[in-house]
Amino acid sequence: MSGPSTGLDYSHYVCFPDDGRRHEIIDGEHYVNPTTSTYHQTVSRRIQFELYTQIELRKLGQVFNAPVDLQLGNHNIVQPDIVVVLTENQHIITPTKIKGIPDMIIEILSPSSIENDQILKRRIYDSAGVPEYWIVDPLEHCVTQLVRGTHGFSEPTVHASQITTSILTDVSLDLNQVWGGKS
Repeated sequence: MSGPSTGLDYSHYVCFPDDGRRHEIIDGEHYVNPTTSTYHQTVSRRIQFELYTQIELRKLGQVFNAPVDLQLGNHNIVQPDIVVVLTENQHIITPTKIKGIPDMIIEILSPSSIENDQILKRRIYDSAGVPEYWIVDPLEHCVTQLVRGTHGFSEPTVHASQITTSILTDVSLDLNQVWGGKS
């Protein structure tokens, strides 16, 4: 959980307006994104439902959807689309936020978030030590899976029809169901 020693922190974050937009602090700087599209929300809900069914109902962990505050350090507070925290790491869940490194983070690309999700957040999640990161592209109908190796994230793997988590090898998603026949 490293980051810059100066810049905005959680005390600033809690003062941001509740205006329906996604406010985040990355490397001590304030980023704002507009609300997501209906298709983005549909894809998010379908992924969350599958993970909820396979993880939460089996009491293997918890699945959170946006908006949820994830504090990865003093100057990195983000709102991923979906966060998975396995049972053995439940201690990072507080009444107001997740404070620490979750087991998996999922970001769903929107036109306004592509650069942040693919570059900035990928770097932050990698340096924080997140075990697994999915970048979901709802327009291209694919998921880029990044899994922690000995020296950070390994080479990305792109999935179009089926994906299995690395954190729980018996949890997989049929991506055709996620896309819902949307073209």
